[in-house]
Amino acid sequence: MGSFIIEGGHKLKGEIQPQGAKNEALQILCAVLLTPEKVIINNIPDIVDINILIELLKDLGVKVEKLSKESYSFQADEINLDYLTSDEFKAKGTRIRGSIMIVGPLLARFGKGFIPRPGGDKIGRRRLDTHFIGFQRLGAEFEYDSKESFYRVTTKGLKGTYMLLDEASVTGTANIVMTAVMAKGTTTIYNAACEPYLQQLCKMLNSMGANIQGIGSNLLTIEGVDYLGGCEHTILPDMIEIGSFIGLAAMTQSEITIKNVSWSNLGVIPSVFQKLGIKLERKGDDIYIPSQESYEIENFIDGSILTIADAPWPGFTPDLLSIILVVSTQAKGSVLIHQKMFESRLFFTDKLIDMGAQIILCDPHRASVIGLNRKTPLRATTMTSPDIRAGVSLLIAALSAEGTSTIHNINQIDRGYQNIDDRLRAIGAKIQRVE
Repeated sequence: MGSFIIEGGHKLKGEIQPQGAKNEALQILCAVLLTPEKVIINNIPDIVDINILIELLKDLGVKVEKLSKESYSFQADEINLDYLTSDEFKAKGTRIRGSIMIVGPLLARFGKGFIPRPGGDKIGRRRLDTHFIGFQRLGAEFEYDSKESFYRVTTKGLKGTYMLLDEASVTGTANIVMTAVMAKGTTTIYNAACEPYLQQLCKMLNSMGANIQGIGSNLLTIEGVDYLGGCEHTILPDMIEIGSFIGLAAMTQSEITIKNVSWSNLGVIPSVFQKLGIKLERKGDDIYIPSQESYEIENFIDGSILTIADAPWPGFTPDLLSIILVVSTQAKGSVLIHQKMFESRLFFTDKLIDMGAQIILCDPHRASVIGLNRKTPLRATTMTSPDIRAGVSLLIAALSAEGTSTIHNINQIDRGYQNIDDRLRAIGAKIQRVE
């Protein structure tokens, strides 16, 4: 496993371009299985999780051609369904959580889909009920082999239906949508996730010949079709990386311009950072963050302490709460961070406390942060990255700290952030990758 050696305390300056969105790419790549025709996808991020999924598609028989640094063509005209029961597939499919989304397209097109229990971040319980209940409502039969931790879903024919999802799961909604587009009749999905990445998936499917109405809302209506064709699709910039760079600029007192952010798809992200007192300015489709000596957390109108919590879109994404927590440690004022969706995501705060942060972990879901207002800089230390988002949060903390820090297990960071060390060095960061 690799490590980062980080010399903190340096101001950064320059422009940085966000990568393609990881969470969108995982959905879009699975959708290529719905058609035997060629699909071209642009702005694919070069990160570990995406590269594993592309390998998995190749192993299934998808013809993959790299057209440029960030563009690929995919053609799923000769799928090897026998591979789904192989030991190799059972091993490889566990490496990323996004692998669960190949089941819906396979079920829609071939009548069966198998998957081992998927992997991903260890951030608490992440149930898959929404996916499989949705498949069952559409007419599939579900079987789980607890000995092999292997899921099997088969159908003799999918039929449209009405369903009210028990949670607005993004991957669950994506999987169900990809199944329903080729079911007979009309499918109505209420309490559907409506994140920009899910909207992108629906727009791509419509360009392939699907008939999806209600895109951008939590009520989707899908008229099933018999066949989907090829298309070309461009992935949005990664909103989580954009938020990470906003936090990085604030913590390191840096002047940074984040290029081509797709402002209309950022939702409340800019305004939540502004509640922490961080100045940012829209310049065309860029975000400009000036260097700030200090930033002060707002209180609620009645004077009570600000609470920042995650919520389904258009609420604040849970993937940025770790960044918000780190940025709050050097703000003026206090804030309560409430991570509702995952019960283990705040456990990395012990590493920040070791660095001198004033944080009270109230329970697995809530942390109270007392900002130091830069009067006591964070101390350099040695730490291990527990998951993608916590890993980048620790990286931001280390870049702002006095002294030299080491972060181990950076494979976790590489799973979601493309060449992050090279890109940060380009704007002045003192960061070295060692094996």
